[in-house]
Amino acid sequence: MKLIFAVVQDQDSNRLSNALVDNNFRATKLASTGGFLKAGNTTFIIGTEDIRVEKALQIIKENCKSRDQLVAPVSPMGGNADSYVPYPVEVEVGGATVFVLPVEQFLQF
Repeated sequence: MKLIFAVVQDQDSNRLSNALVDNNFRATKLASTGGFLKAGNTTFIIGTEDIRVEKALQIIKENCKSRDQLVAPVSPMGGNADSYVPYPVEVEVGGATVFVLPVEQFLQF
């Protein structure tokens, strides 16, 4: 048995959730916040048999796409802020960060 943690952008959350249900995966959704953009994310926790891990990863990959987004850079902490002009910067966001961990024991009460 494996435990899959998938951190996805909120924009992909509902689509992924529906796809997981359609393919008979049980998942727990947790609201989370990214450190870089401080934007909302959703973390999915999925427990599944070893033989179904690849199917789960395929579903995550198909439903969580990266995209470009303009963000305003944070002003520098030191120095003269008067000369700092915050031009938006285009960064790639989205997709999914996935961790697959072995499960030593699974109990359900």
